[in-house]
Amino acid sequence: MKKLLTILTLFVAVTLNAQFHNPITVTQEHKLNGAEGTITFNATIGEGWHLYSTDLPDDGPTSATFNVDKIEGAELVGKLTPMTKAIEVFDPMFEMQVKYFERTATFVQKFKATAPEYKIEGYLQYGACNDESCLPPTNYDFVVSGTADVAAAQTAASAVKKEEPKAQASSAAVEQPKHETPQATVDAAAASATAQAVEPASSDNYAQVLWEPVVDKLDEYGTSGERSLWLTFLLGLGGGFIALLTPCVWPIIPMTMSFFLKRTKSRKQSLTEAITYGLSIVVIYLTLGLFVTLTFGASALNALSTNAVFNIIFCLMLVLFGASFLGGFELTLPSSWVNKVDEKASSTTGLLSLFFMAFTLVLVSFSCTGPIIGFLLVEMTAEGSFFGPAIGMLGFAIALALPFTFFAIFPTLLKQVPRSGGWMNTVKVVLGFVELAFALKFFSVADLAYGWGLLDREVFLALWIALFICLGLYLLNIIRLPHDDENEKKTSVPKFFLALISLAFAIYMIPGLWGAPCKAISAFAPPMWTQDFSLNDNEVHPVSYDYEEGMRIAKEQKKPVLIDFTGHGCVNCREMEAAVWTDDRVIDILRNDYVLISLYVDDKTPLDEPIIVEEQGATTKLRTIGDKWSYLQRHKFGANAQPFYVLVDNNGTPLNGAYTHDTNVDSYLKFLKGGLENYK
Repeated sequence: MKKLLTILTLFVAVTLNAQFHNPITVTQEHKLNGAEGTITFNATIGEGWHLYSTDLPDDGPTSATFNVDKIEGAELVGKLTPMTKAIEVFDPMFEMQVKYFERTATFVQKFKATAPEYKIEGYLQYGACNDESCLPPTNYDFVVSGTADVAAAQTAASAVKKEEPKAQASSAAVEQPKHETPQATVDAAAASATAQAVEPASSDNYAQVLWEPVVDKLDEYGTSGERSLWLTFLLGLGGGFIALLTPCVWPIIPMTMSFFLKRTKSRKQSLTEAITYGLSIVVIYLTLGLFVTLTFGASALNALSTNAVFNIIFCLMLVLFGASFLGGFELTLPSSWVNKVDEKASSTTGLLSLFFMAFTLVLVSFSCTGPIIGFLLVEMTAEGSFFGPAIGMLGFAIALALPFTFFAIFPTLLKQVPRSGGWMNTVKVVLGFVELAFALKFFSVADLAYGWGLLDREVFLALWIALFICLGLYLLNIIRLPHDDENEKKTSVPKFFLALISLAFAIYMIPGLWGAPCKAISAFAPPMWTQDFSLNDNEVHPVSYDYEEGMRIAKEQKKPVLIDFTGHGCVNCREMEAAVWTDDRVIDILRNDYVLISLYVDDKTPLDEPIIVEEQGATTKLRTIGDKWSYLQRHKFGANAQPFYVLVDNNGTPLNGAYTHDTNVDSYLKFLKGGLENYK
């Protein structure tokens, strides 16, 4: 257990460290053959990250682009070309196919020397993301120069003069395409004025105060939003407790514990064996989780979460499991497998026999635990977390093994355990309806990928409403299924309350057919843009898209500030806005108590003149408004991943810890209210 906690600690440390350090390393080399040359960029991509390819649509992620600041004695030929095979998947947040690279990527830009001496000065710009956050558009500056063959260069120069229109077209292709920015984005004059605040020699003292680093003060509060592994563990734990209530597991508990207590007269030995039996269950399921993790890997898990084929397969799997739970058929492993393991347990002794006994339990209970494990692994795999499946299976196994250890310690309580009966079948049927409901979530991803248009948001909600109405009617004994007891006429009190919850949930979703946000299912339903008709226009808009302008407004209004470091191509930023910023409680605080400033780190609007700054001992050139906001985030707050939310007073001093990607509304409200209390 200590080793596991150590691994988790290291993992979290690495994740937090990635907020500031660039996980992409780029090297450059160039070659010249006569008058024709190439500039090659080799990128090494950190584990769990991916770097986007070239020529992606303007409203998508940041494409890799070749940009020229100054070129002498040379002419570019064509565009930047990726030489590594890209991974292509549908991204539901961008609503488009995207291409990216993992581990390594190579880009080549061709050029032609037109004079004996040539020099090309510019930068490679790229975007990168992992499953938690995205880097702002990042620049790799380069200078290429050399001496070309005089005769070849003169021939190339003559060819360029004859084909001047083509040369102009080639030059135009190098220009960085402008990205559409929100209406309130600062104009060129404001951008220039704000940019001067980066320079230490600025005469505006207030502007200098606003740009002063506050990394130490921010670190004192800590960072919110890094709880996904704990939630995954709790998800697995809950799945394990549910599995205990199924007819394949519950009856085995008293039988197994009686076996342990009777096989020896020493209660101490029985206790030791029962604990070993429980630990064997944990080892088996933890091994399953590790197998999934090592088979797929973090990057592949993230890619699979948006892969259409992956989602179709798991949709069909959940439908199969759901039909099994509803009584359509029984899913069992081949009897030969169970018999062989059972024989192994009987023929061996000591700890090994206990392990094989635990393995027999796993195989025998598969028909009930298999669908639950399948659903958990689907959820954990789709999250893209490297340790997700292993941590989830650890929670599942602990919950499943806990009763065996507990009753070994307190054997007299076995007499008070409720006997198995029809209530277990009810548990299975309820789980069957839940499996079918979640199958629709995965079909939705595939539907978006192929553009079928079969599962728009209102269709999805209609199906969920129908499923939970049917579940409620089943619990009220109005709908009967094959495995139900025909003699059961009355509805028990627990079933009545479950039916009430199910029917109420169905009624809750009905307004969603007309555009109500339905926060409880926002993580599962298709995006709002798939809704054909919507009456919902409850959105939050920033007061300013300029840092200094927004800070001056906040000072005049005497309000604290929420700085939102975001990006047009930031998937997790859009998810936060859709899942958190549409909550009425959050909307009320953002509109009335804070001045919201959104700074787009991928805003490609050029500054009047590039700004040169010193950063970590190196010279960095800021060319666009996005470069400036990205530098502000790194320089002042010590982070460079989005989304990144920070609360400050009117002098730019932090009021709370930073908040990253966590769609828990209550956590975000706590973050906002904590800043208000410190401001007052």
